[in-house]
Amino acid sequence: MKGNDYRERLKPGDRRLLLISRIIIWAAIIVEIFPAYWVLMASLSPGDAFFTGSLLPREVSLDNYVEVINDTDFLIWVKNSMILCTGVSIIQLFMTTTSAYAFSRMRFKGRKYGLMTLLILQMFPTIMAIPAIYSILARINLLDSIYALMIVLAGGNAFNIWLLKGYIDSIPKELDEAAKVDGATLWQTFTKIILPLILPMLVVIFLFSFIGVYSEFAITSIVIHDPESYTVALGLQRFIVNQFAAHWTLFAAAAVMASVPITIVFMLLQRYLQAGLAAGGVKG
Repeated sequence: MKGNDYRERLKPGDRRLLLISRIIIWAAIIVEIFPAYWVLMASLSPGDAFFTGSLLPREVSLDNYVEVINDTDFLIWVKNSMILCTGVSIIQLFMTTTSAYAFSRMRFKGRKYGLMTLLILQMFPTIMAIPAIYSILARINLLDSIYALMIVLAGGNAFNIWLLKGYIDSIPKELDEAAKVDGATLWQTFTKIILPLILPMLVVIFLFSFIGVYSEFAITSIVIHDPESYTVALGLQRFIVNQFAAHWTLFAAAAVMASVPITIVFMLLQRYLQAGLAAGGVKG
């Protein structure tokens, strides 16, 4: 009854606007889902053709998935990507939280210009640093090292520092002062009071860092050349330009399987992600 009463109170113009909004939303959903659906159908289709004449495959087969796992190093790519993404996300999380807390709560020489430097760094695309990164790693013989690549990718967290600093600014400073009166050190205040309050935002930053590194290709392609150290993004690119260049159904199967780790991580952190985005929208 309440729903019917609500619809009855809507003016004709509001009803039309609501209908149009729903149509636009459903159209956007279909546009987003259709490419993923097409890739899934292609991965289940025999042969090498990516496009078919119907929305449903005439024959469903898992042979493409079996061939990708058995005949390529796909599982090694996934392992390398998970090591790289987890390491980068943890390093970025540590640097982001400590830097954001320092910029938000401490007053020190160079603080103002440090924040301005972070803002300026965001203006330049990461690809501009590729020649310097390659030159430095080549000189110290760290090419083809997942851990060297991890350190390089972990440095791109200037935006996260700004994001988290704004969130910490919204936390009352009286909490810090009360902790100081009770004898807590600066580190204890940070770990016991601030970190629990910013946990949802930490999950958002971790997830965005994880996803960004998982699909990163530009820097990875100039640092990693050894097939044993390929990530998923690099492996899939080599997958279609070398021996499997014409086998698009195999590539589709590999792409579907490559999305599974990200989907699992997203589902595990979804509850915290919703809280973090909502909190960031209100407080940031």
